[in-house]
Amino acid sequence: MQYRDFGKTGCKVSVLGFGAMRMPLNNPEEQKDINEEKAIELIRHAIDCGVNYVDTAYFYHGGCSETLVGKALKDGYREKTYVATKLPMGHVNCTEDFDALLNTQLERLDMDYVDFYLFHALNRDHWKKVIDFGLIDKMKQAKAAGKIRHMGFSFHDDLEVFNQILDEYDGCEFCQIQYNYVDTDYQAGAEGLKRAAEMGLGLVVMESLRGGSLVSPAEDIKKQLPENRGCVDNALNFVWNAPEVSLLLSGMGKMEQLEENLVLADNSKVGIFSDEELIKFTNAKAVNDKLSLVPCTKCMYCQPCPAGVEIPEIFAAFNKITQGGRRLVKEIMPDIEDRISKCVKCGKCEKMCPQNIKIIEQLKSIKDKF
Repeated sequence: MQYRDFGKTGCKVSVLGFGAMRMPLNNPEEQKDINEEKAIELIRHAIDCGVNYVDTAYFYHGGCSETLVGKALKDGYREKTYVATKLPMGHVNCTEDFDALLNTQLERLDMDYVDFYLFHALNRDHWKKVIDFGLIDKMKQAKAAGKIRHMGFSFHDDLEVFNQILDEYDGCEFCQIQYNYVDTDYQAGAEGLKRAAEMGLGLVVMESLRGGSLVSPAEDIKKQLPENRGCVDNALNFVWNAPEVSLLLSGMGKMEQLEENLVLADNSKVGIFSDEELIKFTNAKAVNDKLSLVPCTKCMYCQPCPAGVEIPEIFAAFNKITQGGRRLVKEIMPDIEDRISKCVKCGKCEKMCPQNIKIIEQLKSIKDKF
């Protein structure tokens, strides 16, 4: 396993981190129904192979991820790895909520402290909460009390907001951003990545496979990528190629995914691609931008929908239109119009979406196409 410095924290982290957001399920329709035996096996095998960063959050798997991680890190595994979890900003309505939520998370994890604590999915509105409720001071107090070791944030908004947070978040030691070869100018992007690194922050990258869409991208995108590498190899190494990146998170719900990523991590390095190969990634991004796909990463934040609309599945099926036209979409999801018709336009999903997708508008557009 390769390790890199984690900014000003003084820690060294494995270049591959284990994201506990996409654990194996007993029932694929129920996010809370984690297959504990398989999930624990995955996390422990990752740690046995050198992974030393496990990431979870308050509402992953319907609130069950933190408990699962706590179980997985029994029997001496807690001492072998760093643990990161996040303050659910949507649940914070007053200053006092900080302590109540953190204490709940520590109880779920069955731990006295977490190594890395993040304000979750900061955007303009959430950052206003941080300031108005004095949550930076609460972070500092929790650190002084030994409940957390390092302060950070994860991010989903535009570069202007990202820079504002960097300027105003006193005591911040690391951040987590979305970054991959098609999102270099999206949200924080490459510019935000570089600025955060220049400030000495540790950099965690999420969505390096963009919710799995870069595992098997459209054929026109695939044709542009460097030859002699698989799609996952290209996508992960694009991120590891950047010297600013400390680690990338991967939600590995199957042993074969974990094994593949461990091999790639072992062989990763800064500068693995030539200038000519990096141009190929730029070309692949240009093709992706022209396809006008729905930028859904299947994070499941919009689920469950009050009306039962399976939003991520609908977007995933529709995005296959680039590979086989409307006929393929209908083969994958014959009742796509009926599924969309359940939408009552309540807007709950749009408030939760970290990609800021205009979901109601997108669903109507897809229905109109069919």
